[in-house]
Amino acid sequence: MGLKTALPKLELYLYTAVLYLAIIWAGTWIWEASSENVNRKVIKRSVKPGWQYFGRKMDVADFEWVMWFTTFRNHILFALTGHVIFAKICSLLSPKHRSLIYGLYGGLAVLVSMGWSFFGLVLSHCFILYTVARVKRKWVVFVAGLASLATFKFEPFNTWQEGFVTGSFHLQDILFYGGSGFTIIRCMSFALENCDKKDGNYSFVDLLKYNFYLPFFYFGPIQTFDQYHVQANNPNLTRKQREMWNITTKALLHLGVILFVDVFFHYLYILTIPNDMKLVKQLSDWSLAGLAYFNLVYDWVKAAVMFGVINTVARLDHLDPPQPPKCITMLYVFAETHFDRGINDWLCKYVYDYIGGTHTNILKELVATICTFGITTLWLGPCEVVYIWSFYNCLGLNLELWVAKFFSLPPFSNIEVAMGEAMSRRIRAVFGALNFWTIVLYNVLSLNSVEFAKLVGKRLIVQGFPLSFLSVLFVTYCGVQLVKERERKQALMEELEQAAALPTKPEEVGKQKAE
Repeated sequence: MGLKTALPKLELYLYTAVLYLAIIWAGTWIWEASSENVNRKVIKRSVKPGWQYFGRKMDVADFEWVMWFTTFRNHILFALTGHVIFAKICSLLSPKHRSLIYGLYGGLAVLVSMGWSFFGLVLSHCFILYTVARVKRKWVVFVAGLASLATFKFEPFNTWQEGFVTGSFHLQDILFYGGSGFTIIRCMSFALENCDKKDGNYSFVDLLKYNFYLPFFYFGPIQTFDQYHVQANNPNLTRKQREMWNITTKALLHLGVILFVDVFFHYLYILTIPNDMKLVKQLSDWSLAGLAYFNLVYDWVKAAVMFGVINTVARLDHLDPPQPPKCITMLYVFAETHFDRGINDWLCKYVYDYIGGTHTNILKELVATICTFGITTLWLGPCEVVYIWSFYNCLGLNLELWVAKFFSLPPFSNIEVAMGEAMSRRIRAVFGALNFWTIVLYNVLSLNSVEFAKLVGKRLIVQGFPLSFLSVLFVTYCGVQLVKERERKQALMEELEQAAALPTKPEEVGKQKAE
């Protein structure tokens, strides 16, 4: 209710001013904490000399960011650039066989970077799951696929398979876990799609072409087999109008974001400060709230940029890869919370939506979420933090449905109708604000630590009540209202597009001609 309901412009201007001033204010607190405590022992370990232009040290606590854009930047660029050049030449020479060419180049790159033993290990898992796919039983596919994935997550199987990696390349440990994990997920997608294929089976070559597409092989994102198979085997390589302009623009945008994040890390040590709990306990409530929020925003930015770089290469290959994850600022419901849209789409298609259906039945939703987060736990690697993260996110997803069901009953539904759509939107935004901070706390514990998440929750909800709690809640409420306004405009645009796409009735055409 109230999705297309507009609020007064003055009210929205107030919400915008409050939100941006609060973010700037919290940022200044964190900047002061970063500048004044740079010589603390814990912080010294994670800050290194940065750009000489700034004369400040830089937060390098995130290994993934440093790996992608500093330490192994040249290796990654070399591999992706080689793929783009090779793929372009071969696509021009033989567009009908480009998927095979992509697979051959990717397989050769994996062989060169990881060695024969790892290459053989990947092939063996592919062959096992291909054999299972021919049985055409989805439950057999899940048992075999999850068992294969478990061999990379539990001892002694994990250590035994690590022994297949030879060489002295420093990135090999990361490539091993990335390549093997994504291989199993891709093979499961292939096998599940083969179960739905009515006439015959897909070939083993189809699986290898799909799995060894180099841009997706090590770091994702996951594109389900049905989508990749159609797109990669499409001989029509014509581009839409302004498509290359859009690809170039997004590539430059990603470059700009990378530079912005590097500059940001010179002034706000948002990743290092949570590691120093003595310092964190001295910060104000606003600083803690801003620190938790900035950590989640950064994790979204990191995922959007890393997948964005890979997706740019995929679009040059005439593929339509999974979209970047939805910004954490735009989220106030658990159902839309994810940091990897590829894995999210995979889980939704084969598990969550398959079991949960329309997501209106409480029992089906409970079973669907338990199965979804059970597989997610195995994918991330079972440990205490992942168990806690999975439990609370599973609980949050179910609570949303329970609360929605409860308030849809009389007399609450009657009260909502009586109060009007504008007031309904405001009240729903209050619940959205509460839900937003639940999402933040449930996810920041996996990004930083359980101790940090508990401290933020305690300071905002218990010790900071009512002043800090209500002020942070009001700022969040302003943000949720702005998100709702954006959703309202998108809904109206989609409605106009749908209306424009409808065919004109013959009577109306006759009237127009008569006029």
